[in-house]
Formats: sequence, structure tokens, C-alpha cells
Amino acid sequence: MKSIRIATLAAAAAAASLVLAACDSAEGDNDAGENAGGESVSIGITQIIDHPSLNAAADGFKEALADAGFDVEYDEQNAQGDQSVAASIAGRLADADLDMILAIATPTAQAASQAITDIPVLFTAVTDPVSAGLVDSNDAPGANVTGTSDRNPVAEQLQLILDLAPDTETVGIVYSSAEPNSEIQVEWAEEAAAELGLTIEKVTVSTSSEVQQASESLDVDAYYVPTDNTVVSALETLLGVAEDRQVPVVVGEGDSVVRGGVATYGISYFDLGYQTGEMAVRILNGEAEPATMPVETQDELLVYLNLGAADRMGVEIPQELIDRALPENITE
Repeated sequence: MKSIRIATLAAAAAAASLVLAACDSAEGDNDAGENAGGESVSIGITQIIDHPSLNAAADGFKEALADAGFDVEYDEQNAQGDQSVAASIAGRLADADLDMILAIATPTAQAASQAITDIPVLFTAVTDPVSAGLVDSNDAPGANVTGTSDRNPVAEQLQLILDLAPDTETVGIVYSSAEPNSEIQVEWAEEAAAELGLTIEKVTVSTSSEVQQASESLDVDAYYVPTDNTVVSALETLLGVAEDRQVPVVVGEGDSVVRGGVATYGISYFDLGYQTGEMAVRILNGEAEPATMPVETQDELLVYLNLGAADRMGVEIPQELIDRALPENITE
């Protein structure tokens, strides 16, 4: 995808140079900037909390802009898990002289969409943009906000628990009551669990410091960690509880597998961020508008495994599952 995009931009730049040589006009200068990138732009980035998946999404976004030839000045802000801080950041960005906003995760996307209406707002790592009130519909967002969704294949992820530990009956979920994206995933998990013959035991937290105690309060056969920003930021505390109890942890995305979850079936957040950056390029080049630019998702879902984590939690990963994973997605 990247090579195709770069080739397209290079061709556009060459065409623009011919026009400039023939006409040497100010209008030609403007067209060249619009079609070939290269002009300076300012983009604000607001992120709900610091953890590897969200950081990877930001990195992917930046790489897409760099690959397209844009000279970008970034104003990066992190709410450190506090929604009131996220709202304050959105207000400050609304008053800044920016060309675009990238909001990473649902709470910051909600804050940005409410505060900023006069420039494009792109979101990424948002589970359900419609339920979050960010867009009218995924096909026709309707205003200045669009982006990419990280909707999880929750049913398939719960099936991984049974693949790892067939005798599992109860699955524990720790999640933040303040994150709409997590509430939606828990609902999906409960629906999928009913089909799989599993029982979901759940407990909510309000801060990352509560994750360990919440994990210890659940007497379950396995844990499932959705893409909850509060819990993922303190993932190691939950993993420690699971290792002590010798039960598996299936997580919502690949970076959490690298950190010590046993397995997942999901997306690459770097690629999701890059995809969002490609959307930004089309908007900045005048090729698309957020109101009519559909929300995008990732179609390619991958198996991620951590063999060392499986050993520490007392489970054996079936060879069939290992064979499905790409070598680079297996952590020893």
C-alpha cells in the first residue's frame, strides 16, 4: 500500500513540475503543493493515555504523512487517562492555529469532536464510532470527524481461550467504567460467551492503580483483556495475578501479547495509524472531506502468540495455532 501511494505522489510531483515549467504561475505553485504534498502543515495529536498500542497508532500516522512528503509540525498532548484533562486539551487545541487534529482512543475523540468543529478531526483506535457519538454513520460521518475503528473480533478472541484451555468455564474481565469502548466490548463478550458456553465475571475500575486488586477479586479460569486503555496501561499487574494462579490471559491486540498476554487474534495498531494517516493525506490534498469519507477498519486480522507467557501461565499452545501465526508475531 505504501509503495503504491509513494509512486502516485511521485507521479503527481513530476506532472506538477511540467506545469510550472510551462506556465510559471502562482496558481501552478498552489496546485503543486496540493497535489504533491510537501507543504508545511500543523497537526494536533491528543491521546488518552500512554501505552504501546496507542503509541504505535501515532507512529503509524506520522509515517504515512512523512511518506506522502508533508512537512508536519505536531502539537502532541496526552491526557494521562483523565477525561477532564482530555476535554481541557481539546479546548486548547481548538484555540490553536492547526490544520487538523488526530484523536487517539474514544475519550479523546469525543472531547475533540465536541470542542473542534472548524477543522478536520481524525480519530483512530475507536471501537464503535457511532455509539460513541462521533459520526452519524460509518458510511457517511456527516460533519468534520472521521477516522479508523479498531473493532475487535471478540467472539474469535474468546474462542482462543477455549483453544488454550478447553476446560475453561469462567472468564474474568477487568475494564474501565468510564470508557464507552470497553462497555461495548464487554457486551459483545457476554453475547459471544453465551454461544461458547462460557460465563463472564466482570469488575470495573476507575484508574489503573485499581487493576491489580480488581484482578485478584475475580475467581476465574481465564482472563480476557479488551482494548481498554486504563487496564492495558497497567497490564503487567493483571498478568502477574494470572501467572500466580496459573490461568491464561487472552488480550485484545498484539502489543499486549508482546507484553505478556498469551494470545490474540487482531489488528496491528501501527498499520491502523498508518491507514488513518493515508486518510489525512487525502483530506490535506483536497481529495476528500471528512463528512463524506467513510470510517475505515482493518480487514487483515492476525494471530499473535507469546510462548513464554503461556509457559508462565501453565498452558500449552496447540501446534495448529502456532502454525497460523506469522513468525514475527510469535514472542518467545
